[in-house]
Parts: sequence; C-alpha cells; structure tokens
Amino acid sequence: MSLTCEFERVELPLSHPFTIARGTHEVAENVVVRITDGGGMTGVGAAAPSAHYGETAATVEAVLPSLLDEVREVGDPHALDEVERRLRRVVERNPAARAAVSIALHDLAAKRLGVPLYRMWGHDPGRTPKTSFTIGIDEPDVVREKTEEAVEAGYPLLKVKVGTDDDEAILDAVRDAAPDATLRVDANEAWTPRQAVANIEWLTEYDVEFVEQPVPAGDPEGLKFVYERSELPIAADESCITLEDVPRIADRVDIANVKLMKCGGLREATRLFHAARAHGLETMLGCMEETNAAIAAACHLAPLLDYVDLDGALLLAEDPFEGVDLSDGEIHLADLDRPGTGAREV
Repeated sequence: MSLTCEFERVELPLSHPFTIARGTHEVAENVVVRITDGGGMTGVGAAAPSAHYGETAATVEAVLPSLLDEVREVGDPHALDEVERRLRRVVERNPAARAAVSIALHDLAAKRLGVPLYRMWGHDPGRTPKTSFTIGIDEPDVVREKTEEAVEAGYPLLKVKVGTDDDEAILDAVRDAAPDATLRVDANEAWTPRQAVANIEWLTEYDVEFVEQPVPAGDPEGLKFVYERSELPIAADESCITLEDVPRIADRVDIANVKLMKCGGLREATRLFHAARAHGLETMLGCMEETNAAIAAACHLAPLLDYVDLDGALLLAEDPFEGVDLSDGEIHLADLDRPGTGAREV
C-alpha cells in the first residue's frame, strides 16, 4: 500500500501565560503529522515536545523524515506494532515525534475500519473518568480569576500548580473561588523531601485528592521518603517516563502518570498502564499543551484509567483542530459521531 506523509509546525497561543515551577510560556509549539493512504483517507497526529525532556519542535522536525520513511516502508497503517517497534529502533529519545506518528496511524487505521478508535480497541466509552483543568502559577488574585473562569466553564476537577513561596495563598484563592471543586496539586519537582512532607500536612486542610511529583525525579529516595510520610496519595509524573520506570516507582508512589509525549505512542502508553496495574499502582493519563490532533487520541485511552488530565487543548486560545467533546470535564466518547480519533480541522 502506498502511504503519503507530511508534517508542519504550528504555533498555538495559550489563553493565559502558563507558569509551573520550572518557568512560564505563552505559546505552545506542536508539530502536526498527516499520513494519507492510496484512497485519499488521512490520519492526523501531533507532537507536543518538551525541552525538559530534551525535545523541541526543531528536533521533532529533524527526526520525522526518518520516522516517516519507516511508515512508508511498512506501507500498512494497520501494522501498528511493527511500525512502533521500527520507530523506536530509529529514534529512541524523541518520544513526542514517535507519538505524533503513532497517533496519525491509529487515526488512519480506525478511519479505514469506519469506527471510532475506542471501538477498534474494544474500550467501554461509559468508563471514562472526568478530566481535570489546570490552574497555572500566578499572583493569588489572578489565580482566583482563572479559577472562577474554570468553575464558570463547568470544570469540577482542578489541578493546581504550586512550587512558590505563595503556595498557601494560591490554594486559598483556588478554594475560595471553587469551594466544591475536587483539587489536585502538582509541584513539578519543586520541593525538597522535607518541604514536601511539611507542605502536604497543610494541604490536607484544602481537601486535596493527591499530590503530583513533589520532589525531583532524580531523587528516588526522596520520593520514597515523602511517600512513606504523606497523608495524601502521591503521583509520579517526571519520575515515570518509560516502561522501565514503572517498577522503579512502584514502592514510592500511589499513582503512575503516563503521557503520550513522554513514552512515545499509544501502544506504549497502554503497556505502561498494564505494568502499573500489575505493580499495584493506580493510573493516570496526562498531557502537555497540545492541539486536539493529539488530545483526541488520548481521550480514547481514558476507559483504562483511574484519573485523567487531558486539558492541553482547553488551555489554548485557538486550535486548528477540534476533537472529543470535553464539556463539563466529561470525556464524551460515546457521543463521537465520526471514525478515528475524532480530530478534524476547523
């Protein structure tokens, strides 16, 4: 089968400057991949690279020609295992680039079958957790305004970024603006182990569901120190990148947070979920600041998970794609009326 492949970089302005403990940005750079079969049917995917993991839009563009050569050589959009194995052999350390190709191929394969991706996999669309909506670090007054916007938009789960000297004031602002919301807290590696334990003590007063990545990923013993003393569940994000990381965090956290852009594809993400379950961990699927060309695919994995944080496209001021309906924080897979991931250009 003849497959045609192309890609382009897109700059996506954010609704608000987005700040976490590591810094601030106002624009998300994604790279959109399109793979078209001989009948003119096209699958779309996207990479949302993170410099924190050594990947940028430029590195994605540099490796995509080699990755897409493998796709053309295989020539079959349904040979998904074979393609993902080949992609990893060609480029091991560019997971967002590999994820973009994986997403585009899955989209095309499901479209060729005429079914939404979750049906191709046999997943139950009625078992999707609600997605959280992220409130980035800012001055407490601005945090309150962002929270009010999120509540007004109907999002019942809020993930609050922390890692500053104003963390308590930030939580005060969020809880004041959203007294009934479920809160999750993400420190993005900002605390020392002892700071984390102390901070978690006062976080319990805000009825927080869990705390994500309280200490640096390079300090596994510090993560264990926090886990053994924490009154709240602990989730690993930066400490959980590849399949090999799952057993390393199994006695240090309660929740494994997987991202397509960290692990390199939809099939690899599924393997991480199953490994996490086997090690007694709960599972979560997160994201970067991503166009719906990527987020839509991630939504089809939601039935496998305990927690979901798929607000990447919701944080954009504008998006060239629409995807799965996430109104009110619900992932409306069962309402999807088109095959593939549901991503389409607008």
